[in-house]
Amino acid sequence: MTRIRRQDVLRYLKLHARQLQAWEHKGLVVRRDSYSLEEYGQLRTLRDLSAKFSSSSICASVGAMKSVAGIENPLLEARPVVAGSRVLFRHRGCVTEPIARQFVFDFEPAWSDPNGPATGKSATIEMHSNAREGRITEMFLQAIRYEDASELDQACEVYERIIEKDPGHAPACINLGTICYNRRQFVRAERLYRSATEADPEYALAFFDLGNVLDELKRLPEAIAAYRTAIRLVPGYGDAHYNLALACERTGERRLALRHWTAYLKVDSNSRWAAHARKQIKKILGTESLSVVHRSPRVTEPRALRRASPLESATVPTAG
Repeated sequence: MTRIRRQDVLRYLKLHARQLQAWEHKGLVVRRDSYSLEEYGQLRTLRDLSAKFSSSSICASVGAMKSVAGIENPLLEARPVVAGSRVLFRHRGCVTEPIARQFVFDFEPAWSDPNGPATGKSATIEMHSNAREGRITEMFLQAIRYEDASELDQACEVYERIIEKDPGHAPACINLGTICYNRRQFVRAERLYRSATEADPEYALAFFDLGNVLDELKRLPEAIAAYRTAIRLVPGYGDAHYNLALACERTGERRLALRHWTAYLKVDSNSRWAAHARKQIKKILGTESLSVVHRSPRVTEPRALRRASPLESATVPTAG
């Protein structure tokens, strides 16, 4: 059975160790040194939910689902469904709003529920679907191993095979796009990043990377729009605030730049990028006469806060 080491899970999912420890502390996941593919999927689900909901909200929904459905681990035994501001769960052919203890009408075919009863043709479809998903996950992990070993041509080949089998596999599009970006194949990288945003419109990392490549292509207004989308999806996305601040300075929107430099310092107060952000804040305050409007201890002495968990993010996201 394939096991994924803890440090590899953090790297693959672009998670901070503190985020994983927080989930463990709240009882959302069990602390392990290595994880099965099913547990890896649970962590990825948590990462995606965390882009929209606080840990407290997720805990409340998971706890309520345990009580309502009598299952030990709703994140593994049921399938979370995002519905507006609520986390629902699909389990045994039904969609449940666990906190309200209500069933929700669901028009999705029953066989698509991995935990629902299945017989005959529907069981065959389910088994094939699960086996296919497992193969694609194995391929994705192999591609990452190739990247870690700097065998980029082999990684590209595997990512391309994944996309051929599943054109909507956003993480594969992003990782292949990043290889293209680093090789300065910007047009192809843009196409791949756009495919990721179309496959998963809630994937903040895809919009962040799209903004980076559009910047390289000298299409700054489009890059700014992409960064803003990433921040709308994940308001605490520090890297997106940083790049948007740079872009706003280039367009002469110094007041907006100030806002995003300040937002960046809320999630990073100690790095060399934080030092640059403080320098730019002081420069803007000195030239724009904004000190009265923005005078605050946070501007010159930002309070050290935890870095927000990235989407990733699908896949902290880094430029390109």
